[in-house]
Amino acid sequence: MSASTFDHLACSACEKVFDRNQLLNLCECGSPILARYNLPLAWDKLSLKGSTMWRYREVLPVYNDANIVTLGEGMTPLLNVPRLSSLIGMPNLQIKDESVNPTGSFKARGMAMAISRAKELGVERVAVPSAGNAGGAVSAYAARAGMHAFVFMPKDVPKAFITECEMNGAHVELIDGLISDCGKHVAANKAANGWFELSTLKEPYRVEGKKTLGYELAEQSGWELPDVVVYPTGGGTGLIGMWKAFDEMEAMGWIGSKRPRMVTVQAEGCAPIVRAFHAGTLKAEPWVGASTKAAGLRVPGAVGDALMLTALRTSGGTAISVSDEELLRCAKMIGETEGMFVCPEGGAVLAGLIKLRDQGWVKPEDKVVLFNTGSGLKYLDVF
Repeated sequence: MSASTFDHLACSACEKVFDRNQLLNLCECGSPILARYNLPLAWDKLSLKGSTMWRYREVLPVYNDANIVTLGEGMTPLLNVPRLSSLIGMPNLQIKDESVNPTGSFKARGMAMAISRAKELGVERVAVPSAGNAGGAVSAYAARAGMHAFVFMPKDVPKAFITECEMNGAHVELIDGLISDCGKHVAANKAANGWFELSTLKEPYRVEGKKTLGYELAEQSGWELPDVVVYPTGGGTGLIGMWKAFDEMEAMGWIGSKRPRMVTVQAEGCAPIVRAFHAGTLKAEPWVGASTKAAGLRVPGAVGDALMLTALRTSGGTAISVSDEELLRCAKMIGETEGMFVCPEGGAVLAGLIKLRDQGWVKPEDKVVLFNTGSGLKYLDVF
């Protein structure tokens, strides 16, 4: 008998139900499909075992343990940052550091799950558009699973990402344009080439890996969630995944109804979610002329825009944009005070927090968690 309580798949918008063993991308209505679990049968939190994200095995979608493709991802540290806290006047500040994951970023979580489930469903060839870290992660996990990976990146991504994919055996093609143009290339060519598409939220399982961020945040915080979560947002899978995790944990009685105020931080040169949030719209129009040094934030249009906006508004959260100068300066501030070499996106969340502090939106006594999504080592040419 499987440890997983995975029951079925359902559209996030029209709620159409699908068999859990169907190999699917988006729903016919164009919305993301999500995994649903038989939560009343899920297990007691006191029985958690292991030191990776797979400790939450019962609420993850892989049935057969033999299909788990892992490099030891997850259970990253939630760090107190006393020198930084003192500097900015936020004594209850912590950073969840995803840079210590295999492949150096939070993308390891999503791709470990997506590749594991793809393996379980018989997939042999996967393709993904990537601004960098997703390509590196899919290359690594596909190699470990014995699959063929095809990665399409904008020509101007930091060179470390291209090298990482190539060293892990992926076929890499550089596209003249943005990640959205890479996505169009994958969509247009996947049928002819037998690729299963792993684009952000265009299949159900990357978000299941990312939701373990929420489980870990709760567990590492003594099952008492922080007041505010500040998250750098491109495609937004992590934010959506955490929000899903909070609902699942409440249904199992692990946590109460309290939720953090969720904050999206984007770059001023590409801020479609920020614009939509403050305009009060239900969807985010694609950003024209997207430009930022933070490659992971240069996502002009997100499939999960409605899900992100719902989480932000339901939580009483907000969305804010920062300049490239601000995010690079704040990345250096984290390094100088705490010895963490964060990615530009990690700098962006600190820059966003400082703006919200100055506006009075966050109070000095609030318990705040910033997410550093990756290592600065991949961005040497940017820094």
